[in-house]
Amino acid sequence: MTGKYQSSTGMVINEIRLSPEHECFGHALTKAGYNTGYVGKWHLWANQLGHHNLIKNGFVPPGPYRLGFDNFWEAYNFNHFYFHSPYFNDDSTPHIRKQYEPDGQTDVAIEFLTKAATRDEPFALFLSWGPPHSPWGQGNVHPKYAELFRHVEIPLSPNYSLVSDSYCDSWQKLPANFDATVRQDMKTYYAQVANLDWNLGRIMKALEDKGLAEDTILVFTSDHGEMFGSHGRHGKLIFYEEAAHIPFLVRWPKKVRAKSVSDVLMGTPDIMPTLLSMMDIPVPSSVEGTDLSRSLIANTGSKPDVAHMQGMGATAAWADGSEWRGLRDNQYTYGIYQRDKRELLFDNRKDPYQTTNLADDRSKESLLAHYRDISAKWRKEQNDTFEVCTWYQRWTEDRNIVSTAKGTKQDLSALKKITDKWFPAGIGDRPVGDMPVGN
Repeated sequence: MTGKYQSSTGMVINEIRLSPEHECFGHALTKAGYNTGYVGKWHLWANQLGHHNLIKNGFVPPGPYRLGFDNFWEAYNFNHFYFHSPYFNDDSTPHIRKQYEPDGQTDVAIEFLTKAATRDEPFALFLSWGPPHSPWGQGNVHPKYAELFRHVEIPLSPNYSLVSDSYCDSWQKLPANFDATVRQDMKTYYAQVANLDWNLGRIMKALEDKGLAEDTILVFTSDHGEMFGSHGRHGKLIFYEEAAHIPFLVRWPKKVRAKSVSDVLMGTPDIMPTLLSMMDIPVPSSVEGTDLSRSLIANTGSKPDVAHMQGMGATAAWADGSEWRGLRDNQYTYGIYQRDKRELLFDNRKDPYQTTNLADDRSKESLLAHYRDISAKWRKEQNDTFEVCTWYQRWTEDRNIVSTAKGTKQDLSALKKITDKWFPAGIGDRPVGDMPVGN
């Protein structure tokens, strides 16, 4: 949303509300005259762990905290249960979806595209599906797709381990019964992904049917992968390939050659400037990511030598001990932990499952020093001082990010006016239907 790194926004755990002081993707789109739409999971509003089922934590009021998505809105802040799931429009009345969530959200997206095809202004729609995501029970996936994998035996990775990585946070450590459930969990994961494949196909067909495909940039990507026991971890938030190497697929028949492949090293902060440039929209000066549009369109232009990664702390709580920094180039992955400065270096071509840590090989000392220096230099340039997770609490008040660029606190009186207007006493503390409490 910001084109910035976490060390610049302070968004280091899930339970923080992103401040509208940042010039975000939606702001740039709206300023350029785009009809914006947002459908699905938001996860940038609520700040009460364990109480995501309350209306005040699920409904993002119209206004600045929608970060520029000022037109169509059918979203919720947080939910991982995909039957009878909630959503909100422009008031705090919760709606419960009757369909399996991604199917219903895709219907809404197609309806948005149908209307957009009749209007003159350009449009930008973000469809943020929740799956694939835990809980992995068979009751959390469409039965048709669960059946596809019922008799499929999915092999565990060669780097699978039942010994929890000591650098895991509490969400990533393997539970006691993990080995008994992981194979069934993976079936649910693949079934959820298969359903998204089908829904993505529906969107592609809708663009073609409405005559929009030729001049529409369609992007499919993800925020993270899943470990499923690789390296003694489950979940996300790590530099290993299973979590960090995600798809970024682009279809734009007018400009991008079909089935072309780019080896450009792209990180999450690069997405916003790259897409804005492809749309001929000015990139905000505050953006820290790189415009890689020439690499994606024609596989030309200068390319970054590495993509940098930041692991700022625990998934959803202020807890220290799991922080890391890392980078990846077209051959190697480098990582370093904050706790004891332990380093890891993997040759992804020779060792795709990252089982051999070259940082322990004395013959690779010069190679290790090379990547160590690149990472340290970048952190200095980025003003990333490699702090523990709780250090960033000094940037927050009521868990709302405060200004970092100018060193002045965000005016929280504006936020209070918003919450007082939309969540009078008792209303916001009501649960959203039967939505379960979960993380």
